[in-house]
Amino acid sequence: MSLKVHGTDPRHIGPMLPNELLQLPAERASAEPGTVLLRRSEFPGGVVFVETGQVGLGLSDDGGNMTHLLGTVEGPFWLEASAAILGRPSLVDAVTDTPVTLRRLPLPAFRTWLVALPASAQGLLRDVALSHWQQSELAVSRLAKDAEARCAEWLLRHAQTSAQGSLAVMLQQRKRLIAAQLGIAPETLSRVLRHLRERSLISGTGRVVNLVDPGGLRSLAGV
Repeated sequence: MSLKVHGTDPRHIGPMLPNELLQLPAERASAEPGTVLLRRSEFPGGVVFVETGQVGLGLSDDGGNMTHLLGTVEGPFWLEASAAILGRPSLVDAVTDTPVTLRRLPLPAFRTWLVALPASAQGLLRDVALSHWQQSELAVSRLAKDAEARCAEWLLRHAQTSAQGSLAVMLQQRKRLIAAQLGIAPETLSRVLRHLRERSLISGTGRVVNLVDPGGLRSLAGV
């Protein structure tokens, strides 16, 4: 569905970025449910401020249907401002759940405003944006990958090289805590580890997991 443009109204005050930003000329629009506002991996053409309505964030198919929902946001809310601040593409798809009114601030105008800020303010915004980006990236990774892929990636990330040159992971946390990090149930983690052993990708029992086939684990994890 397409956006319906209503003109420019700089009066609304938003909570996530300085109020002065909304004094800049911005296209005001409305969108019906099912409208794609942002596409994952694409650079947004502007910064979107949702005034009213609800937007779903996550991973969607080519038709804009949300296949993996990360969460929902309700206006007033700046949508993926971190991507604009860092100059990176959107991490998520954003699809309207309800009728939405919004403003779209062109990216050049946003960047002009950003570089005019004091260096300390720019640094603070970028630090906050980077922290938000990293958290969102982890959340999206958990959505996009199945339990085995998540577990394989976790094992590779925590592996240490022994004196003999082999890779192993010492499970220093309880399995329920590791499972919580991966966003799966403890029973699912136990099942996944068993399957990885059966496929000769790992070996060992107890608190030590040997990475028998690191290449196979990388392929499974998609890294």
